Amino acid sequence: MKTGLVTDILGYMSFEEMLDTCVENGIETLELGCGNWSKAPHVNLDLLLENSVERQKFLNSIKSIGLEIAALNCSGNQLEPTEQGEAHKEVVEKTFRLAGLLGVETIVMMSGCPSGGPNDVTPNWLTHPILPEHFKTLDWQWNEVAFPYWEKAVKVAKEYGVKKIAIENLGCNLVHNPETLFKLRNEVGNMVGMNLDPSHLFWMGGDPILAARELGEAIHHVHAKDVRIERGINDINGLIDVKPMESFATRSWNYVALGYGHDIGYWKEFFTVVKMMGYQGPIVLEMEDLTMEPLTGVKKSMDVLKQALPRDFKRTNSSNYTLVK
Repeated sequence: MKTGLVTDILGYMSFEEMLDTCVENGIETLELGCGNWSKAPHVNLDLLLENSVERQKFLNSIKSIGLEIAALNCSGNQLEPTEQGEAHKEVVEKTFRLAGLLGVETIVMMSGCPSGGPNDVTPNWLTHPILPEHFKTLDWQWNEVAFPYWEKAVKVAKEYGVKKIAIENLGCNLVHNPETLFKLRNEVGNMVGMNLDPSHLFWMGGDPILAARELGEAIHHVHAKDVRIERGINDINGLIDVKPMESFATRSWNYVALGYGHDIGYWKEFFTVVKMMGYQGPIVLEMEDLTMEPLTGVKKSMDVLKQALPRDFKRTNSSNYTLVK
């Protein structure tokens, strides 16, 4: 279970500076954003697809300092029925292609969220269906949009050599928990699994440890990310909060550095259960705590991650941790 980082948080750094910073902080593997919602700060998707020399240079820069690529990330909403949705589909397919060329087996992405019907262009995430037309909308979203898209996407991914598509359990997506993941997986096959991100289950009121037990071998990738339920605000307004993330002082919940929402005892149990379920892949830190400077949040989170993972680390002279061989 190697330590990893979603490198977008260090997007203000150059590619080389980001790599050096990762090594200095005990990060062993990278999740690289390739476009769509990510600004792809460290990946020039078209250049790497078109130029084998640049591709090899890119790989050599990573491998020469002891790092690996855990996954490529192309999260967006490819099910949106607009020009943007079509653009997201294009980035998804390009990311599949690049994964094959780089020898990366795992893609992290979202399931997507369709519109409310064939004549609608606005994504519609139904969370409280109570009328008959609501259930008709859900049936249409799954059967007419999601299943057909994902059946094709899985075939394309296989053609390019992708082994796992790890769908993140993010809200405002059809797949947002184990139940909806299995609904898709049972239809399109086991290439599709979950990028288990505990933070989203926290704010939806779930328990990531129990979710890990339910998912079992369907865990394809794991994010280390925390949420703090803000006492006093949540008690009054509940967990549904539509204020922007930047309004963290008045929100019912916030994404926080690892350990700032749940203590290290929780994370020790979570990572141990994930391992017990058979997951041997990387644990990739995603840092989105807006109350800290990005690098500070990475360092604070890595301190917790290194203590919580069920494996050995050793200290070097620079006080960083390294993997015990």
